[in-house]
Amino acid sequence: MFAHAKFDKYDFEDIPLDQELFLVDVDFIEEYENSMLRFFEGAAYEEIGYVSFVAARKINESSIKLSWYPNTSDRFHEVSINLPRDQFIACVGSRGYDEKPRVFVKGEWLDNIYQRSYSIFALIDAIDVLKALESGRITREKLIELRSGIDSISEKYPDISFISFADSLLLKSNWSVGHFENTVKYNYVPEVFISLAIDINALYLATLGLSTYAIITQGGNEYYDDTLLHISKSKKHISLNSLGIPFAQLMEIEKTVREAIKADEHPPAELYLDSQYYRSLNYKTKFKTNAVRHHTYQSKVIGKQCEYYYSTVHDIFTNLESVIP
Repeated sequence: MFAHAKFDKYDFEDIPLDQELFLVDVDFIEEYENSMLRFFEGAAYEEIGYVSFVAARKINESSIKLSWYPNTSDRFHEVSINLPRDQFIACVGSRGYDEKPRVFVKGEWLDNIYQRSYSIFALIDAIDVLKALESGRITREKLIELRSGIDSISEKYPDISFISFADSLLLKSNWSVGHFENTVKYNYVPEVFISLAIDINALYLATLGLSTYAIITQGGNEYYDDTLLHISKSKKHISLNSLGIPFAQLMEIEKTVREAIKADEHPPAELYLDSQYYRSLNYKTKFKTNAVRHHTYQSKVIGKQCEYYYSTVHDIFTNLESVIP
């Protein structure tokens, strides 16, 4: 296929990096080739099939790391996904006709990225816990009050799971992209976690007299067909149903934050947001996202240097277009 000289064909290893590509179901491959052949002969350009906007970031031996953009109409929503080699069919474009490369993939895999669920993770930690313990300010009664308060907040956010350790919280929420051809709907509302960080901080201040900071990440979740939590029948085993990159990134960011503060590379903050999550928030038009301070961290799970943005909750919250509590 695509033998015409005006086509540019790319092997799996040679797919262009860091530029806009189209992800397309292989079912449209013959129709697309024929339409382009007509276009080369002077016919009008035809829109063939449905395309997903992606950019290739890294080519591995058995997969390609892609940035996928499921929504750019009201937010810059970027998601990291992996395209396995065995799901790749062909990549073709035409530079002479300003036709961006199209990556044709197996339809079942493409459908899956729309129907599966993804996760947002947050780690919320209390500040100066050791000092409070040494001074006797943290008592059993206050901790019980804190636990009850978390129970109440969790009822306000039914789509988020809460795992608490008294001085810290691990939060997780699933979301999906959805597709017009199936019943799965786009239900991505990351702003909820900013609202939640405000509620949690207020609770810790009221019960323990301690402020908190939050680290938030997002990405793929390998338990994408399961519920938020698994609780065994004996209620002695709780699983977050996650073996995903976002959870590991939480730990990587927290480690880097502690080292950066200790080395005086940046001051402590209330929010540390991985760049993909940060840029996916629905900001007011006037807000300049690049003006917010950021810091690099080396992510082993991503396999490259990444960034997190740090700020106050107030600065982020007041510049969001919409926050749904």
